[in-house]
Amino acid sequence: MPLLFPTSTTLQEVFAPQSPLYQRSTQSQSPQLSRKTRSDLFPAWSAVDDVKSKAGKLSNEAQREIQKASAAAQAKAGHIELYSPKYYAACTLGGLLACGVTHTAVTPLDLVKCRRQVDSKMYKGNFEAWGKIGRAEGFRGIYTGWSPTFFGYSAQGAFKYGGYEFFKKFYSDLAGEDLAYRYKTSIYLTASASAEFIADLALCPFEAVKVRMQTTIPPFATGTFNGISTITGKEGFAGLYKGLYPLWGRQIPYTMMKFASFETIVEMIYGYLPGKKSDYSKGAQTGVSFAGGYLAGILCAIVSHPADVMVSKLNANRQPGEAFGAAMGRIYKDIGFSGLWNGLAVRIVMIGTLTGLQWMIYDSFKIFMGLPTTGGAAPPPKKEVSMP
Repeated sequence: MPLLFPTSTTLQEVFAPQSPLYQRSTQSQSPQLSRKTRSDLFPAWSAVDDVKSKAGKLSNEAQREIQKASAAAQAKAGHIELYSPKYYAACTLGGLLACGVTHTAVTPLDLVKCRRQVDSKMYKGNFEAWGKIGRAEGFRGIYTGWSPTFFGYSAQGAFKYGGYEFFKKFYSDLAGEDLAYRYKTSIYLTASASAEFIADLALCPFEAVKVRMQTTIPPFATGTFNGISTITGKEGFAGLYKGLYPLWGRQIPYTMMKFASFETIVEMIYGYLPGKKSDYSKGAQTGVSFAGGYLAGILCAIVSHPADVMVSKLNANRQPGEAFGAAMGRIYKDIGFSGLWNGLAVRIVMIGTLTGLQWMIYDSFKIFMGLPTTGGAAPPPKKEVSMP
């Protein structure tokens, strides 16, 4: 095992020449000492350098493999022209991967958030909650609801990202080049709202199963499709969509903030950085995507949180046959305005990380398929100069 500290011989060779009592025995020692490397003087340094070297080699090898896979995928898909059916298909797949994986990964946070929204006195904090759940339900209990989360948010991500790219181009073409550039934020907001409206139709049945699994102890169902069968058997097909209106109320403002703020923040980042977006490496561009996504996620969490609480409450407590407005009024009377903000701190951490990772994964996939990353300053429209 390498020594952490230099040996006594090394210390004597380094510091003894500074003493006035020191006598050099030979002149040959100085060249020998000068040839000593940092790793000779401090053996632990050689271990650190060795680890760094191996990590660098592994990283380079991984990058080469990813580049090979990317080249193979691009060759198989063929040239993908911007705004072609192939382009929208690639964006749809990228959104599926970005949302399905990330939402499933944060299931433990989502579980605690949902239970605290339904009963704020159930747990005092995340770690206490995970400890109690682990002791009562085992490790699997901490991931309660992962299956409907994966299916639901994979479907939602596909429609959301693919739909956003489609509607952004569609509305830009309707507005024309000049108006689309001047009112680009309005384009982002309208496109994201349109995409989310459709995406929530795919998400809602799985969200109903997820929330009920996470807020009933023990869970009312053993899995996604068992949960769907249980709900439809008791309440009919409409039971899967009884939380649709509050889901729209939560997700549409959330997605509008997510896409519009992301596009704006990324444009601002590239505006402050020297050079143009194209001057930066692919890794740097995905880093900007993560930073922009994380900041956008914080804003998303704040804007959509009251509706998120209401979705959890409605899915858990709405009575059969109870009108939507009546159910919301009853729940609001029980929890009050402050109750709409239960679990906000947890959700900010969860949504900030989630949104940052989603944009990073989405743009990484676009790079993988040979496409440009999202966001960045759009070139101003060209103005025709009339000759006198």
